[in-house]
Amino acid sequence: MKHFILGIVTILLLFSCNQKTELQKECNCKVVFVENLEEVKDAKNLFSLQIPKDWKTNLYTDARQSSIYSADTIKELTESLLLDVNYMSGFVNFNDIFKLKIEQENLSKKLIQRKAKEINFLNKPSYYTISIGKKSTFKYQVLQIFTKLDAKNLLMVTAQIYGDSLVNKRICKAISLLEKIKIHKK
Repeated sequence: MKHFILGIVTILLLFSCNQKTELQKECNCKVVFVENLEEVKDAKNLFSLQIPKDWKTNLYTDARQSSIYSADTIKELTESLLLDVNYMSGFVNFNDIFKLKIEQENLSKKLIQRKAKEINFLNKPSYYTISIGKKSTFKYQVLQIFTKLDAKNLLMVTAQIYGDSLVNKRICKAISLLEKIKIHKK
């Protein structure tokens, strides 16, 4: 009987570990495991993020926000991934005005929005976009996620992927890392 129960629990654990999140499904991701991670806390201890130990990381804070910026600087820009996670004071409403404003900001940066959708991210109401563009001589894609944390705070996440080599794999790696964000209680 013990072996039967252990077998059932093992199967359930394997099944739950292989369940794709909404964002992984949207971006056609296979489950990505990133190793050699360390937890980095923002300067105000509002959130933390697990990122590879060999990435270069900077913290920024002011009266309205606290952010972690991290990049894989060991690789060439066209093979790397840049992450920027901002915990910000402010209210966000995912209405048509907000969505149009995001699209206009992207256009002002010469980015063309490829995908946009309201989803749940970190078990919170969120809105994500994927845009493509060109900076200097490099093609690049930007994944942005806006997440309502509560009535007074939001999380704005940006992942930049330069070049056209293994772009989807790097987007999925970014998603895998971003889904490890932990929001700390105030």
